[in-house]
Amino acid sequence: MKNVLLALVLLLPGTLFSQSTDSLSIEIRDTTIAAPQKVVYRKPRLFSFIIDIPKDVAGFTRNSFQKKQIKDWAIIGGSTAVLFLADQVIANSVQSTLTSAGIHGQEDFSPIVQLNIGGKKTNLGKMPNNLNTAFYNFGQGSSTMLFAAGFFVLGKIKKDNRALQTASQLTEAFITMGAATQLIKYATGRENPSDATAIRGSWRPFPAWSDFQGNKTRYDAFPSGHLATFVSTVTIIGENYPEIRWIKPVGYSIAGLIGLSMINNGVHWASDFPLGFALGYGFGKFISKKTRFTLVN
Repeated sequence: MKNVLLALVLLLPGTLFSQSTDSLSIEIRDTTIAAPQKVVYRKPRLFSFIIDIPKDVAGFTRNSFQKKQIKDWAIIGGSTAVLFLADQVIANSVQSTLTSAGIHGQEDFSPIVQLNIGGKKTNLGKMPNNLNTAFYNFGQGSSTMLFAAGFFVLGKIKKDNRALQTASQLTEAFITMGAATQLIKYATGRENPSDATAIRGSWRPFPAWSDFQGNKTRYDAFPSGHLATFVSTVTIIGENYPEIRWIKPVGYSIAGLIGLSMINNGVHWASDFPLGFALGYGFGKFISKKTRFTLVN
């Protein structure tokens, strides 16, 4: 399973190229109209994955707080509240069940490359040594950046705007989800299950910045940045390659397994996931639509 996950990260961009039609002129049947649509992708501007962040965050935020989104916010808030009440029971049950099945939560990996920077050992890449670590690491941003690199290289080789846009969007989502979730974590300051001093973890909003950076497990739980980043990755790839129908069901199923692995290793509570999923899904949908336009035949 560990090798399967690694192969999926490395081979997915090439697999999509081999299965899809011309990426600059693909036809997708829209159920709302009778005629097929021709979807055209613009070439991304240089450094658009950084330059576009302010306006994309503003646009996504503006869209998220429209009246039509009230139902979505009610679902996110309601599911978070229900899961919060059951958080301790869920955490105990998941850890007990998976441990009994031989899936231990302790992170166990071998560094792929290890550098000594300023007297501190820094790992460049991790090779997981158990199943839980494999899924946990699969949800880290390094997977997103490997996907982005694959799409970028193949896009350059094939002169394929769809792949280049996918690479740019993945990079933008990686940066944005990382910054957004860190800000929310700082504002909420929820304890990780592994270091909880109270049932369901204590909340310490807006701690001293030095304390937040130096004692992550005291403030780092809500929401899940891992899930937000991975879900945005699945959503962007799935939206840009809609003819490959297995991307979203497989990707979101893996996201569920990543969630279980993070409960098992004491990094997150179940109630950390609804907002993380919503951020990743919403932002992924938003930025994947803005760089293509549709011609109706």
